[in-house]
Amino acid sequence: MSEFRNSITDVPGIRAGHAQDLEALTGCTVILCPPGTNGGVDQRGGAPGTRETDALRPMHLVNEVHAVLLTGGSAFGLNAAAGVMRYLEENNVGFKVGKVRVPIVPAAVIFDLAIGDPQKRPDKSMGYEACLQAADITKSLEQGNFGAGTGATVGKIIGFSNAMKSGIGTASIEISSGLWIGAIFAVNVFGDVVDQETGEIIAGARTTHIGPLSIGKKGYFADTQHMMRSFIGQRVLSIAQSDNTAIGVVATNARLNKEQANKVAQMAHNGIARTIRPAHTMLDGDTIFSLATNQKRADVNVIGAFAAEVTAAAILNAVKYAEPAAGLPSFRSAESISHPD
Repeated sequence: MSEFRNSITDVPGIRAGHAQDLEALTGCTVILCPPGTNGGVDQRGGAPGTRETDALRPMHLVNEVHAVLLTGGSAFGLNAAAGVMRYLEENNVGFKVGKVRVPIVPAAVIFDLAIGDPQKRPDKSMGYEACLQAADITKSLEQGNFGAGTGATVGKIIGFSNAMKSGIGTASIEISSGLWIGAIFAVNVFGDVVDQETGEIIAGARTTHIGPLSIGKKGYFADTQHMMRSFIGQRVLSIAQSDNTAIGVVATNARLNKEQANKVAQMAHNGIARTIRPAHTMLDGDTIFSLATNQKRADVNVIGAFAAEVTAAAILNAVKYAEPAAGLPSFRSAESISHPD
C-alpha cells in the first residue's frame, strides 16, 4: 500500500463510502468488493434488522459478495440497498442468472429513529450516493457522525436523554507483509463502550439525579452493567425497547472459503465483547459481515484473531471521532469526565 490510512480501505480492492442527512441525523455506508470476494456473517444480538444474511451461510448457492450496506433508519433503511443494486447493475456487477446479473448486497440496520427526524430514512438515492462516494478513490473515509453512524448513540439504560453520541469507526492491521485486515463499525448499542486496555468506560449512560436520588455510580458514567444489578435497572430492562445494535464489516485480502469467512465473522465478535458492556443482549442486533478478497494465503485462525483486534479498534474509533448532536454529548465534548474507581 502506498499510504496507510488505518481504514478498511487499506485492504487492497476494498472501497467504502458514506452518504448522510445531517439534519435528519441518519445515513448509510457502503462497502464495495472487488471481483471474487467471498462473504460470511455472524449475527448474535437478539433484535437484528438484516437482508440476505442466509445467502452468506454455508450450504447456500452464492459465495461471492458484491457490496455490503450498513444503514440507519431501522428496517426502513433497507430501502437503500435498492440504490446499491442499481449502481452495481449499471457497472455490470452481479451474480449471473441467464441474461441478468443480480448484485448480492447483504445489509444490516441500526435504529436511529429516536434522534433527528424519524420520518426521513436512508433510501435508494442515498444508497446510490454512498456507492459513488466509495468509488471515488481520492476521498478518505470519514469517521464519527457520517454514514450509518450519523444517528448512532450509546448508553440508554436510563433513557435517551442520558445517552451519548456515537458514530462510525474504522481500523486496519497489516498482519504480515501485504496481508491486511480492516473493519468498519456503526456503534449504536444499549450498553457502554469500554477501553479494552484500561477497562474504563469512555462513552455510555450518564449519571442522572432525580431530586435527592442519584441513579448510577458516582461520577460521570452510570455504568450500565452495574445498574443492571439494581431494582431500577431491572425495571428498565423489563420495558426497554430493542432499538440498539453494533453492525459492521471485517475485510481481508486473505484466501478464505465461505466456511472460513463465516468463522472469521464469528471470531470478530470477540472484539465486540471486549469493548461493549454488556454485549449481544436481547435489546441489540449485533451483526458482523466478513469479506475475503482471496489474494493472499493465510491461516484462518490468524485472520480470525486479528479480526477481533480491528473490530475492537473500529468500535473505539466510532466513539472517539463522534461529535455532539441532538443535545447529546460525545467523547470529544465530555472534557471533564471523571472515572470512578
